[in-house]
Amino acid sequence: MNTAANSSDFRLDGKVIVMTGAAGILGKQAVARFIEAGARVCALDVSEEALEKLGPIHDQLMKVAADVAQRNSLVAVRKRLVELWGEADVLFNNAATKSENFFAPFEDFPLEDWNAVMAVNLTGAMLASQVFGTPMAERQGGVIVNTLSIYGIVAPDQRIYEGSEYLGRPINTPAIYSASKAGLWGLTKYLASYWGDRGVRVNAITPGGVFSGQNEAFVNNYSRRVPLGRMASERDIVNAMTFLASDASQYISGHNLVVDGGWTAW
Repeated sequence: MNTAANSSDFRLDGKVIVMTGAAGILGKQAVARFIEAGARVCALDVSEEALEKLGPIHDQLMKVAADVAQRNSLVAVRKRLVELWGEADVLFNNAATKSENFFAPFEDFPLEDWNAVMAVNLTGAMLASQVFGTPMAERQGGVIVNTLSIYGIVAPDQRIYEGSEYLGRPINTPAIYSASKAGLWGLTKYLASYWGDRGVRVNAITPGGVFSGQNEAFVNNYSRRVPLGRMASERDIVNAMTFLASDASQYISGHNLVVDGGWTAW
């Protein structure tokens, strides 16, 4: 038996990938990386305008505006996908949302905002897994990857938000974000066990804080909390996402790949 490492295992040639939240900070970079690695990508996002930033449609990219919180919307996407390329080999549940009162304090956080965020961050991943993951189980093979957050596995360090802003607005991490991402980790483990004997690998990736325009106070506060002394780049996370989609990770399932520069080590 040849056990030598094969560089082709890290490629995505011939794979059809469905990516939710495709127009987000990580999503758009992941789409480009997957295409570069040889995949065909069905890019989903709730915003048709945001999807335009992914560039023109071509033989490796289709773009569909879809609401992951609505099962009928996902069923319609699958129908289009099957007609064009066939069933998905890989599903990335990457969609996440904020609400109008996303940064409200816990004591005053509105229930309607809680439900709206949970509908996308957790229920949306469940629905997408039903729609695109069930055919994987039926044909005995496929990959599902769920995007978590370090705040789904540990509590936020509230001290890093002192003087912190994003796009000129004070920021924090609300309880709904932690709760929805923690729930997604639970779903990951459940599906890894539920579909494991049918050849479906289900994993999670947990990004540390990714620099995307936060002010200097936040960057400094955050970086001091990380053993490697910096925030993550988009490339740091996307490389790990590509690994989990590839055959190089074919014996990994039920795992949470934490890419946080060591944040959770202490």
